[in-house]
Amino acid sequence: MPDVEIMTIGDELLYGQVVDTNSAFMGQELGKIGLRVRQISSVSDRADEIVAALDQARQRAQIVLMTGGLGPTKDDLTKHVLARYFGAELVEHAPTLRHVEDIFRRFGRPMLDVNRQQALVPAGCEVLHNAVGTAPGMWFEDGGTVFVSMPGVPFEMKKLMSDEVLPRLQKRFQLAPIEHLVVMTAGLGESFLAEKIADWEAALPPNFKLAYLPSLGSVRLRLTAAADGLPDLRSRLEAQLPALRERLGEYIFAVGEVPLEAAIGKLLKEQNLTLGTAESCTGGYVASKLTSVAGASAYFLGSVIAYHNDVKIKQLGVRPETLAAHGAVSEATVREMAEGARQHLGVDVALATSGIAGPGGGSEQKPVGTMCLAVADAQGTVSRQFTMDRGRQINIEYTTQAVLNLLRQRLTGLA
Repeated sequence: MPDVEIMTIGDELLYGQVVDTNSAFMGQELGKIGLRVRQISSVSDRADEIVAALDQARQRAQIVLMTGGLGPTKDDLTKHVLARYFGAELVEHAPTLRHVEDIFRRFGRPMLDVNRQQALVPAGCEVLHNAVGTAPGMWFEDGGTVFVSMPGVPFEMKKLMSDEVLPRLQKRFQLAPIEHLVVMTAGLGESFLAEKIADWEAALPPNFKLAYLPSLGSVRLRLTAAADGLPDLRSRLEAQLPALRERLGEYIFAVGEVPLEAAIGKLLKEQNLTLGTAESCTGGYVASKLTSVAGASAYFLGSVIAYHNDVKIKQLGVRPETLAAHGAVSEATVREMAEGARQHLGVDVALATSGIAGPGGGSEQKPVGTMCLAVADAQGTVSRQFTMDRGRQINIEYTTQAVLNLLRQRLTGLA
């Protein structure tokens, strides 16, 4: 199996001004056709550093995929560096020129000389048509290594990868399939998960590999199976699921790349339930996550952002004596918030959050990161309190995941 290296080019990546999403997309798509990325490198907009990176990459990989540096401005050097690297002159590619002219004609804009130069490519390369931009992709083969250069603009790169690069790689190399199975979990950290499934993991076939991919409040378990010459690789991969469910059933909320909010939406629709939220410390973040799912209007009715105590009292019916006795950040208050939202919004299920997101506002009794959650439904109300301070934004995001997971547990009879 050939090794792949991804090389992203551009000072903006090194300065942190642009986040490299291209590599993530390429890694995912390459894995689907049986190719594994061995290394990802980012290089500045300097000719000597690009050349050095190319020399190093060809020592490690048989396929080098590059993005960036193909624009019309002076800092875009990739095409010129590649021409010198492969000892080729730049020549005009007539189909690309016609494509660029057509783009400017359709937008009713004058075409400058720098735009015309987008049609210049190193002689001898295979030109890859960029259907959604002016900079074509370029395919080189040299000394047994394939080099592919693509634009850094994500939507252009994705189109080129899907339409041109991936089909050519499949044709050029004999690729053994790789199958992935992702299991989504919530409510248990990766070390505790690993302990629970240690015997299951140890018994996996030698061509199966398990990866733990943690994020705030959840862990993705990615099971990867490499071809071993035997049939039904996918079926054998899926056959591992029942034993995994035996060990982690209450923590698994989906199979496949499904976010928690989407899994909750599915449960609500299956049970024909409506949902609303009452949020203080999360300031609408929970509602935002829930309504990010297409079709959320089928079950999500509304939200009350009760940041001030007066709103908690007037809009949600929280009793002043509860606030006086326990404070806004308490299980007693958050329970009344959820119950009040259920009545005020006319929903079957309501959830609520209140906490001290920070960086200030804490006390010895209730330090920054003290968070309270509640879910109210026809059967009653459940609440939780925890303390975790990792900075204001992470506190808000973690609390959002925690209350959504409490809702999931409630909907599945686990809480």
